[in-house]
Amino acid sequence: MIISLIVWILNILVIAIIVRSLLSWVDPMGRNPISQILNKFTEPVLAPIRNLMGGGGVGGFDLSPIIAILVIQVITQVLAQSVGFR
Repeated sequence: MIISLIVWILNILVIAIIVRSLLSWVDPMGRNPISQILNKFTEPVLAPIRNLMGGGGVGGFDLSPIIAILVIQVITQVLAQSVGFR
């Protein structure tokens, strides 16, 4: 039960990261209220990755969302396998 809840929250986080990344193309300054909410929700995950990468970008492109999604997916798979989900 608790693992299912954690997996569900991680999936919501992945969706939030994707939506934040897409919104950053049309609202790069994050002035939209939805952008601000998504920034507050996802920044605690993305900021440490950016710090580890020394800024998070390659040629002006922020790779931290891609890395975060990959890490979250690995964690989700490990959790799902630990309780027998496939």
